[in-house]
Amino acid sequence: MLELILGGARSGKSGYAQTCAIQNKQAVTLLATATAEDSEMAQRIELHKKQRPDNIEVIEEPLIIADVLAKQTGSDKSIILDCLTLWLSNLLLKHNEQLETSAEYIAFVKILDNYAMPGSKANLYIVSNEVGMGIIPMGHLNRVYVDAVGRLHQLIAAKAQRVTLMVAGLPHSIKSEINNDMV
Repeated sequence: MLELILGGARSGKSGYAQTCAIQNKQAVTLLATATAEDSEMAQRIELHKKQRPDNIEVIEEPLIIADVLAKQTGSDKSIILDCLTLWLSNLLLKHNEQLETSAEYIAFVKILDNYAMPGSKANLYIVSNEVGMGIIPMGHLNRVYVDAVGRLHQLIAAKAQRVTLMVAGLPHSIKSEINNDMV
């Protein structure tokens, strides 16, 4: 099962993904993409660590997430990818405007099919910030990023069985296709 969990900053996305993963009664792996480039981000990472149960396996990978996900594909696990928008930021810094044609991006999009297939044992929860709901950002590279995030969200949402929008800590189901029944 593949679920995309969207929302703004501090909307409850990570906590919701963690709750869903734990409720599956499977081993839980967190694929963390953040890097502590400044003290504020280091504090955010520490807050997430404090809020996470000790029995969650953590894999830190800022760029090559498809390789990590490929190793988990056939497992009977719940995997939380947190956070897609930070991963895209990392790609943007590495590849500039060519982030959507990078090997890392293409491999990630391809591996999603393994999780979206009916009968997949593994559950993948992708946490991402909905960055395109505000004003259009200044600067060309900022607009490239917002557009890339929006296109990737649409691509994942089309593949996902579930899409959830978090607002003020409350989950709102945007899409739910479980057992081929559209809710």
